[in-house]
Order: sequence, then structure tokens, then C-alpha cells
Amino acid sequence: MPVPKKRSSKTRGKKRRTHWKIKPPHLVECPRCHGYMLPHHVCPHCGYYKGKQVIVVEGE
Repeated sequence: MPVPKKRSSKTRGKKRRTHWKIKPPHLVECPRCHGYMLPHHVCPHCGYYKGKQVIVVEGE
């Protein structure tokens, strides 16, 4: 099994991990109620997906 000959520095490890970032979720506007939702998901505000009611959302 190959083993590193020398110890890798802290900087080298940090350079390798520069792309490990948390990205914010991509939200799109619902065409029916104009609330924000995840793409290709049922709208949590009105319960519609692709122009059809999929779930019944109880009003407050």
C-alpha cells in the first residue's frame, strides 16, 4: 500500500477543501400563488404541481 513520504501541510489540505461549501437552496416562484418553492416539487403554500392540485393545504 503506498504511503506518503512526507507529511502534507495544513495549507495543502485546506486548498483541497475549498469547494466544500454549503450552497443556499435554489428557490423558484410558484406560478399560481407566487410563493417560493423548490423546483420540481409541490408548492407548500397552495399544494399545486404542474397546474394540478396534488395536496390539500389547510388555511390558517
